[in-house]
Amino acid sequence: MRCLLVAFCLLTAALWSAPAAAQARNQLGPLCTTETTPADQMVEACTRIIALKVFRGEQLATVYFWRAVGWNKKGDYAKVIADTTEAIRLQPSQAAYNLRGSAYYDKGDYDIATADFDDALKLGPPSGIIFHNRGNAWRGKGDYAKAITDYDAAIKADPRSALSFQNRGISKEALGDLDGALADINQAIRLDPTLPQPLINRTSIWRARGDLDRAIADGSEAIRLAREKPPTNIMTPPNSVLISGYTHRALAYEAKGDYAHAREDYKATLAIVASDAGSKASQATAKVRLSLVTDAAAPIPRDAPAPTTTPALQQTGATPPPSPAPAVRGTRMALIIGNGAYAHVKALPNPPNDARAVARSLRDIGFTVSEGVDLDRAAMQKMTRDFLRDAARAQVAVVYYAGHGVQVDGRNYLIPVDVELKPGAGMTEAMIDMDTIMAGLDDQVRTNILIFDACRNNPMAQQVASADVNRGIDGASGLAAPTSLGAGATLGAGTLIAFATAPGQVALDGEGANSPFSAALSRHIGTPGLEVQQMLTRVRAEVVSTTKSKQVPWSNSSLLGEVYLAEK
Repeated sequence: MRCLLVAFCLLTAALWSAPAAAQARNQLGPLCTTETTPADQMVEACTRIIALKVFRGEQLATVYFWRAVGWNKKGDYAKVIADTTEAIRLQPSQAAYNLRGSAYYDKGDYDIATADFDDALKLGPPSGIIFHNRGNAWRGKGDYAKAITDYDAAIKADPRSALSFQNRGISKEALGDLDGALADINQAIRLDPTLPQPLINRTSIWRARGDLDRAIADGSEAIRLAREKPPTNIMTPPNSVLISGYTHRALAYEAKGDYAHAREDYKATLAIVASDAGSKASQATAKVRLSLVTDAAAPIPRDAPAPTTTPALQQTGATPPPSPAPAVRGTRMALIIGNGAYAHVKALPNPPNDARAVARSLRDIGFTVSEGVDLDRAAMQKMTRDFLRDAARAQVAVVYYAGHGVQVDGRNYLIPVDVELKPGAGMTEAMIDMDTIMAGLDDQVRTNILIFDACRNNPMAQQVASADVNRGIDGASGLAAPTSLGAGATLGAGTLIAFATAPGQVALDGEGANSPFSAALSRHIGTPGLEVQQMLTRVRAEVVSTTKSKQVPWSNSSLLGEVYLAEK
């Protein structure tokens, strides 16, 4: 990006040569068209030049372009797009298409970004920077093969582009080529040892390989570099790299069982986020993981005998689940919960059967399973937190929940069996927030499969009708579609979320021993050699057929490659 902006500066000499531009040249020109000008001053100067109405055509396009640069510094991508669009209308240029494509990329509109980078390349000459940027857009879409092809072109144009080697390595890692990824990341570090981001990327590779000491060492060096040399790229928030460094090192400490150091790193992350208005995602994940490692700071010895029955299980009369073995790197783990014996809302006969069937299918294909049936809030919260903590050392994590669920203010909650909404009481305090589970699994090193056979009706309908309307209760049926936890989240990188029915719709409990969805799931989940998304397609077809199209399972996937729950 910076090279294109500097090259575009060549046009500014002609811009200020016109006699009519004397005022702009003397007072406003340097502020508008100097890349190092602070964003607010740049935008104000360019706006005043436009207001003079002395420029047209290519000259006016130049001013709009530079104002877009100012908006880009401020992170106002809608205004970047508006100004670059006007610049392109006045005089199409490679730089304007590239800048607009970058803004669309930052907004997550990868298809439009790719089209803009295509147009930029058509205007020529071939640019390694634009190939690199288009590679980023392909990577955003999950098309890692095309991303690698564009990074190849970027590296051919500029063999010393550390960022292109870095991003090609990230793409190779996403495709499971850890050796190729490591080679590219190593080359990026050799080309520019002062960059912290490649070290952070290598941290995740070491974690994926189970080499936690190297991961911690790279994370420490990345943090040092990020503190000494904040990013100069106007596209990068000042503390985002430092936050990423602390988070990745914390995850390595956690995977190693060093909860004290992990706790300090999560605290450092939260301190930076609080002082810098950091991303919602970073804050949510750090809070969840900090609470988990705080609980584990003085862990019960692994060889300590497990209690025969928990208080929560005594209340419901359920049989306690078997204690899972300690998690080690490479473990495939599952958390299975089925709630049906509700005390204060409509009871459901099938979720316990569903949970047992899915748990049995996963154990049969080698998963370490934590299984809970008819859990009250205390037991459900403890089992969830224990699982999230152990999942830091897992390669694949599956979460399955059957029972009641509800959406409140667009957020999804899973309902323990002892939930009771009373007038004046906080509705969500008695439930388990699905976003907490998602934040706790926010780590692209691991594959996450989350499956919810929930919201078989709206269990809170009567309570919602009588509750204070100021609570903002969403009385609609069904669960809400999951949304991103915020800018900077890795969630969605290596994650699949599946619902028994479409967002806003009601799932059926079924007339047999299992719900239609869970019956199909337990039959297909252990099929050898069946890729997980193909497996869910078979489940969907079976459910649609069984329910005569009354229920259509739904999923959202951002997996980084093919995932097989049962070996081929």
